[in-house]
Amino acid sequence: MTEFEEKVAALRAHHEELLSRKNEPVGWGCSASPLHYAWNGIYEKWKYPVVTAEHIPLEWKYDFCEQDNPYLMQRIMCNATLNSGAIKWQGKYLLVVRVEGADRKSFFAVAESPNGVDNFRFWEEPITMPDTEEPATNIYDMRITLHEDGWIYGVFCAERHDDTQPGNLSAATATAGIARTKDFKTWERLPDLKSKSQQRNVVLHPEFVNGKYAFYTRPQDGFIDTGSGGGIGWALVDDITHAEVTEEKIINARHYHTITEVKNGEGPHPIKTKEGWLHLAHGVRATADGLRYVLYMYMTALDDPTRVIAQPGGYFLVPEGDEYVGDVMNVAFANGWIADEEDCEHFASGRVFIYYASADTRMHVATSTIDRLIDYCKNTPEDGLTTAASVNTIKQLIIKNTNN
Repeated sequence: MTEFEEKVAALRAHHEELLSRKNEPVGWGCSASPLHYAWNGIYEKWKYPVVTAEHIPLEWKYDFCEQDNPYLMQRIMCNATLNSGAIKWQGKYLLVVRVEGADRKSFFAVAESPNGVDNFRFWEEPITMPDTEEPATNIYDMRITLHEDGWIYGVFCAERHDDTQPGNLSAATATAGIARTKDFKTWERLPDLKSKSQQRNVVLHPEFVNGKYAFYTRPQDGFIDTGSGGGIGWALVDDITHAEVTEEKIINARHYHTITEVKNGEGPHPIKTKEGWLHLAHGVRATADGLRYVLYMYMTALDDPTRVIAQPGGYFLVPEGDEYVGDVMNVAFANGWIADEEDCEHFASGRVFIYYASADTRMHVATSTIDRLIDYCKNTPEDGLTTAASVNTIKQLIIKNTNN
């Protein structure tokens, strides 16, 4: 074996060791728990990230021809794996991962796991996403919805330069790209969602509402700033193949001095339960060190997905420990979760796999159950929006515990 062949063999062995590594939950009672994790009863985080830049197939990065690459250099480097859509499909747990290259361009690729918590492996090739008549410079953050019309839809952000500002190389526009598939390999690109405002974090509801397609929206005045956009919106569309927002209403508003002060957006599509729709969303506030992204939850009524029936105060999940560090510090973001209705290798039915990215760098999983998430939403106090209200809520709990 030549020196080059030895290097390749060592590289492949190291990669296989990473891909086959077993994961384990962290929290009280878990042997893998580091001290900074205090189990909150709502969910368990897992010790290792489930998908990282190191999980990318070696064939995507290296030229294995010794003559052309004698030093075994990475010819195409990968920067991050983040913000993945998720679905259980044909018995496997799939993440449609946003992969960001060293050139800052993002693309989609499918990573598959047999159990949802480890052994994620990318399919042989990344997704080739067709363009519209106006090609996008960058596409990312796909939400996956298996709709009752029989199609699997991917809704994602399509970014283009704002040509009204030719001298500003940071000026951009955001629209909601829409595509659909039956096998995650061949995608039909539909026209982008038409809207009076720019749109980010658009999510397709899994069922028809009044015979129409329903979208969760996030209207905003600019590419980054929400401006007059009031929060998470709702819009009904007659024809998804020519989707246009004509009427839009805010169903989950932003509030001053809260986790949603700067902006908020729907994560994955909501999960239908016997007591209502479970929603996972992100909230953003400003700090002296920049923006802080956290996850929060709320519930809406089964008979009216626009009517909020429960909203726990504060955040649901935040970056902790090593999760805090990465390309964009202090960020937790999720646009994929899986409600597993079947018994599987590790869990009984009713388990929820929550896939979240930390610091715009890597993917993690947290696990809970439908019952726990409903209990969390319905029985956690709402944000009273003032210090006095927060203290009063705490004192009420103290009194209750004292009497018990």
